[in-house]
Amino acid sequence: MNAPGLLIGAARSSSGKTTLTLGLMRALTRRGLRVAPVKCGPDYIDPAFHAAATGRAGVNLDSWAMDAALIARLAARVSEGADIVVAEGAMGLFDGAPGGAAGIGASADIAAMLGWPVALVHDVSGQGQTAAAIVRGIAGHDARVKVAGVVLNRVGSERHRKLAGQAIEALGIPVFGALPRDEAVSFPERHLGLVQAGETLELDARLDALADFVEAHVDVEAIVACGTIAATSNVIPDASRKRSDRESSMTPDAPVAALDSRSPAARALGMTSGGAPLPPPAQRIAVARDDAFSFFYPHLAQSWRDAGAELCFFSPLADEAPPEECDLCWLPGGYPELHAGRLSAAQGFIKGLRRFAQRGWLHGECGGYMVLGRALIDAAGAAHEMAGLLELETSFAGRKLHLGYRQARLAVDHPLGAVGVRLRGHEFHYATVLREDGAPFALARDAYSDDERPAGLARNGVSGSFFHLMA
Repeated sequence: MNAPGLLIGAARSSSGKTTLTLGLMRALTRRGLRVAPVKCGPDYIDPAFHAAATGRAGVNLDSWAMDAALIARLAARVSEGADIVVAEGAMGLFDGAPGGAAGIGASADIAAMLGWPVALVHDVSGQGQTAAAIVRGIAGHDARVKVAGVVLNRVGSERHRKLAGQAIEALGIPVFGALPRDEAVSFPERHLGLVQAGETLELDARLDALADFVEAHVDVEAIVACGTIAATSNVIPDASRKRSDRESSMTPDAPVAALDSRSPAARALGMTSGGAPLPPPAQRIAVARDDAFSFFYPHLAQSWRDAGAELCFFSPLADEAPPEECDLCWLPGGYPELHAGRLSAAQGFIKGLRRFAQRGWLHGECGGYMVLGRALIDAAGAAHEMAGLLELETSFAGRKLHLGYRQARLAVDHPLGAVGVRLRGHEFHYATVLREDGAPFALARDAYSDDERPAGLARNGVSGSFFHLMA
C-alpha cells in the first residue's frame, strides 16, 4: 500500500510554502508519522531541509525534465515505508516553461499526475476579501488539480483573518488555518536561496519552533485528512472530459491516483515498465560532497546505486583527493565561490584532481565546472587559482543571474552517452565567464528557443558546464 500524498502550493514565490512545508513535516514527524518529502522542480537546497525535518531522504520531481514514467517511478520509490508524502511546490502552482518531457515543469503537473490534492498557502498581506477572488481563480484554473483547502499567511489581525477567511469559505473551500506575521520563524538566505541546511545554526531547534508555529495556527489533522481521503478514493478522473489544447499537450490523459505500478492509473499511463533513469556514467564514481559541493540530486545517486554503481564521497574542503580506485570523478555544483580561498589552498585536493585526470574521467557541474578551470574570482574581486584542467576563468565580482531549463545534446563521446545523446536539466548561477576556450561539452538550448549554443568544455577526459543534469 502506497502512502497518501499532498502538495503545498501557492499563487507565487515567497508566499510561505517552505514555512508551511517544513513546519508540517516536522509536526507530523514528531507525532510519529513517517513523512516522505518531495520537492517539485530543480531545487537542491529545500530537500536538505526536508530531510532534516523528517529524518528521511526525499526526491525532486519535475515534469519538464522527467517523463511521466520516471515521475511515477520516483514517487513510488520515495513513498515506500512512509505514512504520508508531503510535497513542496515551486514558484506559482501553474508556473513552468514550454516543451517539457511530461508537462511544463509546474507543480500542478505533479499534483495532477499523482492524484495529490493541493493545500494552498496564500499570502494575504495587503488583501482582504480579494484573496477569495485569487483563490477562486486558482481552484478553477485546471480541472485536473484539486485545491483541498487554504492556509492564510502573513495575517495582520483577527479582523484581517475573518475578512479573507470568510470570503474564501463562502466559495466552499475550507480554510485550514492562518499564520500571523512573524519574522522570528524565517530562515537566513543567500543568493541561491536559503542558507544550506548544514550551515544553519541550531537547525533542529528552528525546525521545532516552526512546527510549534504551524501547530498553533493550522489544523494539521485537516490537512493530513485531505491527502488521505484523496488516496483512499483511488479514482482516476474521467480522461475524456474536454480540455484545452494547451492542457492536452502538457500532461498524459490520466493522472496517477496511486503510485504503485500495478495500479489502474499506472497501467493507463503505461508505467508498468519504462521510466528508467539515466544509467550510471561509471562503475565506481567519486563524488565531491561538502559545503562547497552539495548540489547533487538524490534521485541520481539512488538510481546509479540501483544500477550497481558504487559512489565514494570525499570532501575537497577537508583537502581530500578523489579516491584513486574510482573510474570517474563527479564535482557537483554548490558554493565554491564562498570557499574559493580554502579550495585553492587545498593542494591535496587540487593535485588529486590533476592525477585523476591522467587515468579517469572528470566532470564538473556549475560550481564543479568552475573549479576545473584556471581561476575563480570571488565577490570581493580576489582571484584564486583552481585546478587548471580546462581553459576557463569565472568571476563573481560582477554577478549576473543565469536561470532556466536546458536541453543539452552531447557534443563529444562521454561517460553520459555518445555524441548526440540528449539530456535535460537546468542552469542556475550568478557567475560571469571571463574566458572559456576549447571544444564544447554539449550544445544546449533553453525552453523558449530552438537555437543551440555551445555549453561548457571538454578536453582529454575532463569536462564540465553550468548545466545541472536531471534526466
